[in-house]
Amino acid sequence: METSPGPWIGALRHSHDRLQAAAGPLGPDQLEQRSYASEWSIAQVLSHLGSQAEIFGLFLQAGLTGQDPPGREEFVPIWEVWNAKSPQAQASDALRADQATLEQFESLDDEQRARLRLAVFGMDLDVTGLARMRLSEHAVHTWDVAVALDPDATIEPDAVALLIDTLGQLAGRSAKPDGQPRRVRVVTTDPERSFVLETGPAVALTESDGEEGLPELRLPAEALVRLVYGRLGPHHTPPVDADGVDLDDLRPLFPGF
Repeated sequence: METSPGPWIGALRHSHDRLQAAAGPLGPDQLEQRSYASEWSIAQVLSHLGSQAEIFGLFLQAGLTGQDPPGREEFVPIWEVWNAKSPQAQASDALRADQATLEQFESLDDEQRARLRLAVFGMDLDVTGLARMRLSEHAVHTWDVAVALDPDATIEPDAVALLIDTLGQLAGRSAKPDGQPRRVRVVTTDPERSFVLETGPAVALTESDGEEGLPELRLPAEALVRLVYGRLGPHHTPPVDADGVDLDDLRPLFPGF
């Protein structure tokens, strides 16, 4: 997994620019159409990204000053303000808030990057960890917007190249086990990776040690990222090779968020 903050912050910049290009020109009717996140309109996805940008700005400040990070008591008023905005305001304000927080990340000098530490959500994060957390949300929700406007949209390649190595942690934490025992070799392209997906009472996605004779699923890394994030619906699935495994059996394991 990439440990330097530069690539993560650079991928955040690309994701923001894509979001700006996709959402910036949208009018009220387009903003109120459904995003890929089925319970949210495009405006509501943007509102979520805007409120989280505000919260991540507070995280950055706390990490630099050694203060305790904000908690739910600070989050709720922020969410309430964003939820009360009109769809047009949710969109325009979200893009501004996202830009501001991105600039906070980009402006950190070497001393600040070395100093930043934050204990949040049971994790001890440095600047790389904080940028990684933001990118994991930003790139996927940006796709939620982009694919509502272009059904052929994919997650940005630089984000995929980073997020592919974080999927093991996410799969173990967010998957919904179905109790069915499986061991499946999962091989990706762009970039190339090899994993073993094991299911049963729990779900685990670990690096493959070369074990042979397993059912095998071959697909682009971008598609595996979306599968684990609960975003590989049948209408947005590229060609895959499946030998001894049915992709439709795996989708329910990853309901997404």
